[in-house]
Amino acid sequence: MSGVIESLERAQLRRVPRFRAGDRVKVHFQVVEGSRRRTQVFEGVVIKRQGSRARETFTVRKQSFGVGVERTFPLHSPKIEKIDVASRGDVRRAKLYYLRGRVGRRARIREQQYVGPEQAQEFVEPIGASDTAGAQVEAEPVAAPEEPEGEGGEGGEGGEGDEAAAEVPSDAEAKETSDEEIDAAGGEAGASSGEEDGEETEGAGKPDEAGSQAT
Repeated sequence: MSGVIESLERAQLRRVPRFRAGDRVKVHFQVVEGSRRRTQVFEGVVIKRQGSRARETFTVRKQSFGVGVERTFPLHSPKIEKIDVASRGDVRRAKLYYLRGRVGRRARIREQQYVGPEQAQEFVEPIGASDTAGAQVEAEPVAAPEEPEGEGGEGGEGGEGDEAAAEVPSDAEAKETSDEEIDAAGGEAGASSGEEDGEETEGAGKPDEAGSQAT
């Protein structure tokens, strides 16, 4: 006979969220008024849970206009549509009967603060930190790039790089060369201007000779 009762009770069990005394819950249950049926929400703090399996019940307490109201619900009742857990309470008792003697802010329960995975700080070891032996890790030296060899062979005689370096004049040599070019250009300009002046002078003297012959 006990096996039959257990099988019937097992068939009546429903899936409910996990909650305990001190949690604030919202119970959505059906209320029948004559021929009408509506869903009512009762929100409050769970002060106790008692019983087991299909006979388990829980009691919810709330403050309504300064008056404490308690209601007991069967946990696996078909009239309960759903149970929402609004917050988790930080309490260390299974029965919160002491709330019946408190009113207002004294009847509040502190909520639990959860630390999610996104708030956890990861420790990153900096570069060059000391190891377990206490010695610091030194960085490996970086090798200098090798210079290309010239066409003169392995002996290093006469390469393209050496010829290019020899052909590039220094700043002082470049300045002297520019000064010499400027002086040479000035001399050529002076000679050309002198020749032009001489030609003009000779051309101006010819009419005088003609005039003298006429006289």
